[in-house]
Amino acid sequence: MEAPFSHTGELAALATAVCWAISALAFQTAGRRVGSLPVNLIRLVMAVFLLGAFTWATRGALLPMDASPHVWVWLSLSGLAGFTIGDLCLFRAFVLVGARVSMLMMTLVPLFTTVFGFLVMHELLTPKQIIGMALTIAGVSSVVLERRQDANGRAERLPLIGVLLALCGAIGQSLGLVLAKFGMGSYDAFASTQIRVLAGIIGFSVVFTVTGRWPRVRAALRDRQAMTGTGIGAFFGPFIGVSLSLIAVQYTEAGVAATLMALTPVLIIPVSVIFYREHVAWPAAVGAVVAVCGSALLFL
Repeated sequence: MEAPFSHTGELAALATAVCWAISALAFQTAGRRVGSLPVNLIRLVMAVFLLGAFTWATRGALLPMDASPHVWVWLSLSGLAGFTIGDLCLFRAFVLVGARVSMLMMTLVPLFTTVFGFLVMHELLTPKQIIGMALTIAGVSSVVLERRQDANGRAERLPLIGVLLALCGAIGQSLGLVLAKFGMGSYDAFASTQIRVLAGIIGFSVVFTVTGRWPRVRAALRDRQAMTGTGIGAFFGPFIGVSLSLIAVQYTEAGVAATLMALTPVLIIPVSVIFYREHVAWPAAVGAVVAVCGSALLFL
């Protein structure tokens, strides 16, 4: 697909990284107040209204009824993989290990793309890609294995379940991105995001019905501070950020886009230090940079 101007996809991917940094920190605050599950569903409902208003103004259509069955099927699967499964794990990880560590694990998305390409399509890895994979794993490991101190000054490690959930979030996003690229073709990015979000809402509604957690949603809606954070996260996440990510994969290779989006943890570190008073050790800061550099080697 021909880009409207040079480096459209790359610029959209960089803008996505900024949006995801803002939304991750906003959802971290909201999730710690009312829980990750209610925040997940509420932010998608907010995003549907934002996307509907935007597509009504730009396309004259409140819903993407002009999409083909092919687009609906694959983008719906993408929404279930990325939003319901991936974000369900990621948002719980936000609560357990924080946005900085969770988003650093998301730098593994380009790595998963490379591995899936090798396993499914028998693509051979070049020496540069192998080095990139090693650097990415080393960078992530330096943060995951970072020693922290509790309130009594005793050393503690990150909860394993939080790390594993963040890892599952990375797998879900990787799969969702690939399915979205395959399904949307040249279809409008914001309308495509709307299909993905609608599928995500259906998926979360099933989860809430099966687990009987609808009362938690009603309780969350009464928490003004949590809803403010959710609203900010919904605007910069599933509305602007996800739509920009689809523009990115439309106009550049999925691997290049995923690599640039992986800059989010580097952007989160200074914000975590300044606004959340989180202590970031030098090994963790260096690890974040190394992980992103390793991801870049895979595709650049």
